[in-house]
Amino acid sequence: MKRILRISLDILVTSVVPIAGWFLLGIILGGNLINVFSLTYPIQFIMNTFKSIFSTGANISAYKDNNKNAVNSGILLGVVLGALIFGIIIFNIEKYISFMNMDINTYKIFGIYSIIQIYLQLVLQFILTKLYYKEENKKANKIAITFNLINFITLIGTAIITRDELITCIVSIFILLIYTIIIVIKNMENFKISINLARCVKYDSVELFTSINFFIIYLFGLSNAFEFGERYVLAITFSTLVTDMQWDVTHAIGIVAKIDLSKGKFSYKEHLKNAYKLISMLIASIIIMSLTMYNSYNTDLLITGIFILGEILCFIMYPLYTIKTYYLQLEYSALKTTIHKQIANILRTIMSFIPTPYCTLIGQLVSMFYQSIYTKILAGKTKIYEINREIN
Repeated sequence: MKRILRISLDILVTSVVPIAGWFLLGIILGGNLINVFSLTYPIQFIMNTFKSIFSTGANISAYKDNNKNAVNSGILLGVVLGALIFGIIIFNIEKYISFMNMDINTYKIFGIYSIIQIYLQLVLQFILTKLYYKEENKKANKIAITFNLINFITLIGTAIITRDELITCIVSIFILLIYTIIIVIKNMENFKISINLARCVKYDSVELFTSINFFIIYLFGLSNAFEFGERYVLAITFSTLVTDMQWDVTHAIGIVAKIDLSKGKFSYKEHLKNAYKLISMLIASIIIMSLTMYNSYNTDLLITGIFILGEILCFIMYPLYTIKTYYLQLEYSALKTTIHKQIANILRTIMSFIPTPYCTLIGQLVSMFYQSIYTKILAGKTKIYEINREIN
């Protein structure tokens, strides 16, 4: 449980700081800058795609394939290819904003800032994941907290002093970039480029294809939902604000499960028990945040309530299938598990095109019910027991 809480702290800080930053920027600089959070929300799944291959997959490969160069090789390739992809998105930022049915002049500068920030968070995740697998969680905590404090202080401090969007973005990104470069240099050792990308994809294929699907789901789903007007934009943004950081924190459950599975030490009952302890805290935080923040937003109570209650139901279901999914992928069949996960993702993707503002929520619920059923069936065949074996 301590590992889950330490990793959760890193994820929580990384999620909470950008949200708090957008909220305060809207107050300091005016306008609905909080909507930038929704604007660039799909981009985070591109970040997760890179993390899956070049970070999680590479770290698992280091243990299961005894490839000591895999982790650093993955970081180098991920940094370079990530810069290329995120650079292409920034170059086409006006087309992206227009596709999301939002105003280009209002959101262009901070849209670019947000995308660069997400890229730097990706680089940070490469380092943090490496430290998690080395069981240097305290060091990871310090790096994550420092990174996000620098991000928050420089962003809000510069905004207060200058009251200028462009200067605020340039100063904040420059300082954050310098710190990120220092962290990468300090946590890289001498290595030869040696990485089996096919195995990296295999070891985290479920997460990889989920991230790709989520990018499509939220890119088209949010664009679809935003066409129904400001009431739904505000309700979706509010429900996302009070649940997104919690969804990010749930990744700690999967990280710890994959670490134990890759090292040959795993207890399903223990992981499930710890997962529900964490989920209980997250649901409580959603309720508290919803009650305390609601008066700050002029949102429709019924619409907002539907979105939040749907999210809470999904949180309750999450541990029932997610731990089984990682077990099945690494101990049973990566191919079969990924195929079933893709079926769930395809169902969710199809739902995102339904002409209703609730399309993303409907898709989420359908996907989770399907996952709960197929993981129960497959796990019933394999019977999840404790694993305790030596990994060379």
